[in-house]
Amino acid sequence: MLDLYVITDSALAGGKPDSEIARLAYEGGAEAVQLRMKNASSAAMLQQAIEIQKIADDLNKIFIVNDRVDIAFASEADGVHLGQDDLPLSYARKILGYDYIIGKSVSNSKEAVMAYEEGADYIALGPIFNTDTKTDAGAGIGLDALLEVREAAPDIPLVAIGGINLGNIKDVIDTGADSVAVISAVVAKNDIKKAVHELRDVILKTRPHIGEGD
Repeated sequence: MLDLYVITDSALAGGKPDSEIARLAYEGGAEAVQLRMKNASSAAMLQQAIEIQKIADDLNKIFIVNDRVDIAFASEADGVHLGQDDLPLSYARKILGYDYIIGKSVSNSKEAVMAYEEGADYIALGPIFNTDTKTDAGAGIGLDALLEVREAAPDIPLVAIGGINLGNIKDVIDTGADSVAVISAVVAKNDIKKAVHELRDVILKTRPHIGEGD
């Protein structure tokens, strides 16, 4: 399972292209990057997706597209991440097949179990803590909810997301998250590579068996 998963946000990064964010995140040690361009045109998103996939291929990393099954397929990304209101997972699987990674956002144990039963490759639970990055995310659900989901769905990789930073990432891993997804804790920093390295270092020290070679 991955340890650190970075989600792009060009606005938070001071206008850096998503492909540049991805390159810096990969170089800092992130194993996966998700392209998230909520308000972009399909053409603009596809262009960035193609560029990121090339970078990911060159660095032997994983590239995921947020929401857009068509963009994931056209860019030959490694996978797609679906929200609760996106294309149902079963239909995404029909389009992409089983060689693609399909992740699903969940906010409680019921949704987590359903995603597992639908065949999701991983679930992303959040927001764990309050966050201003995603205005529609709602209030943080806390570490107790993370533990509840971990116990309800023990057999699917669990990615924690929402308000996670250097000050709380160790608690998130200790509570049962397999990996952590971040946005502002990385892309809003002046030195993206350094921010990624510092976060991943905490994960590796908290759970040493996760990392290179797994």
